[in-house]
Amino acid sequence: MTFLRELLAVILGFFISIFIMFFVFAMIASVLGSQFGGDDVVKVKENSILTLKLDAQIKDYAPNIDDPFALILGLNDKRMGLNEMINAIENAKTDDNIKGMSIEVLNLNAGISQVQSLRDKIQEFKETGKFVYAYADVYPQKSFYFGSVADSMFVNPVGEIEFKGLSSEVIYLKDFQDKYGFKLEVVRHGKYKSAVEPFLANEMSAENREQTKSFLQSIWDEMVEDIGYNKNKTSEELNKIADELEARNPERALASNMVHGSIYRDQYREKLKNRVGVEDVEDVNYITLKKYIESGKGRIKSSAKDRVAVIYAQGEIIYGDGDENTIGQELIISALKKAKKNPSVKAIVLRINSPGGSGLASDIMWRELELTADKLPLVVSMGDVAASGGYYMACNADYIFAEPTTITGSIGVFGILPNLSKFVGDIGINAEQVGTNRQSSGYSLFEPMNPEFYGNVQSSINDFYQTFVQKVADGRNMTFAEVDSVAQGRVWTGVQAKEIGLVDELGSLEDAIEKAANLADLSSYQVRNYPDYQKEFKDAFKGMSFVKTSKEKLLQSELGEENYRVYKQIEEFSNWKGVQARVPFLFNIN
Repeated sequence: MTFLRELLAVILGFFISIFIMFFVFAMIASVLGSQFGGDDVVKVKENSILTLKLDAQIKDYAPNIDDPFALILGLNDKRMGLNEMINAIENAKTDDNIKGMSIEVLNLNAGISQVQSLRDKIQEFKETGKFVYAYADVYPQKSFYFGSVADSMFVNPVGEIEFKGLSSEVIYLKDFQDKYGFKLEVVRHGKYKSAVEPFLANEMSAENREQTKSFLQSIWDEMVEDIGYNKNKTSEELNKIADELEARNPERALASNMVHGSIYRDQYREKLKNRVGVEDVEDVNYITLKKYIESGKGRIKSSAKDRVAVIYAQGEIIYGDGDENTIGQELIISALKKAKKNPSVKAIVLRINSPGGSGLASDIMWRELELTADKLPLVVSMGDVAASGGYYMACNADYIFAEPTTITGSIGVFGILPNLSKFVGDIGINAEQVGTNRQSSGYSLFEPMNPEFYGNVQSSINDFYQTFVQKVADGRNMTFAEVDSVAQGRVWTGVQAKEIGLVDELGSLEDAIEKAANLADLSSYQVRNYPDYQKEFKDAFKGMSFVKTSKEKLLQSELGEENYRVYKQIEEFSNWKGVQARVPFLFNIN
């Protein structure tokens, strides 16, 4: 009887498993079919207004990622690719169905350089004679900067506007370490290498304050210049408005001519209706930028056989494979080799958006880029950040473009070793080492760092710094002394970097692609994007990626945006291994 029950249980379990597997595969087929082979084709109707809400994270490059489980469970992060957005607005310039544009952005999840690139492209859109309006209930400062490109800008009658200048906040952890017995042994080269300063002090150093003030002012000057151009105001006038918060509410913003009207959303829709020239509000067709991209407008069509390859390197630099959020040498090297093997590829653009990271991985990628530059023209385009290890990757290119507000430089290195000797001593733990040679024990987490070991690590850091500076000098046709004078870990904006010779020209990704094509003597070409972030079905099970994604979403929801940012920074710190080439810790512009 027991045997029969167990047999029936096995049979029942087998059929239940089959049913579950069938259900899962059916859902996968359904989702993939709707994503890639469905009949629901986005069409652009007449009298359409291109609507920019931009509530998703904006990345330089955001291709579709085939993670079946994440797709089924709706766990894929909402994101948009800057490259596709730029292409879509370029296509909209000549699309007869697109009559104008409506910017309706509240929280803009993008970097300053990304915002500036979009503004520049919208400015081109305006020059075709098509209108651009903007509306928001509330304008955070970055959203105001973005919306200020519009012909007419409107705000809710009881809304708010933030226009106050830029600031940056750094969290210092020395007292925390002293209190809990957790110490971070820091070895660095570069007086401006502020990435490790929060572990060494309780307040900002004069050098760090100097560089932070300098690059914040440079970025703010760019924003003020752009806003002034659209608002017909001088920098002095705009800085006075910022200093005295003269645009903080609709009444003051109207009085200072920072907005064109204080109206409700239904009144805004009426204005759009009148501008399109239709009789009824319902006759206006709205299409979001995301949907416009899905209609096929996210790429520039060309029948040319020759191609310019654009390789996107975005995120922290790690030693290893890398993915869409991190730069691993394996991913970038693979992309470079694929591009070089493609006979249609005549030039390469490396788009860098990275605060740096692993010094070893940076050097390995530098070598592959050196080999690439020997065969094909190599141009670098810098995004929001291309600093430290990010600049290491760029320095041997034939030509370097930076956005005016790009954060770059930070030519310096450091190493961090956690130490728990005080903590374990306080709780009664003692560790003893036995070895065959003087240095055989190396570094112990449970013993204070001895001076000899510290000296060896410092020597390694110094050697890497010398290598870093020399490679920059060779790549930029500068002397070691010239590079060293602007290095020392100091951060620069794109404008400043051009002045000191670290970049060749200020410009966008489009400018970099055009330069690469010119270097390759191409009159017509297509753009091919790398790398491919394809995830095979079997790989979806590795590491249970959908579980990780859901955990991240839950943490972000519970902690809030600001606390989640701090959490991610601390999580990143825990993964720092070996010599690090990166920009300041907890770097954030408000």
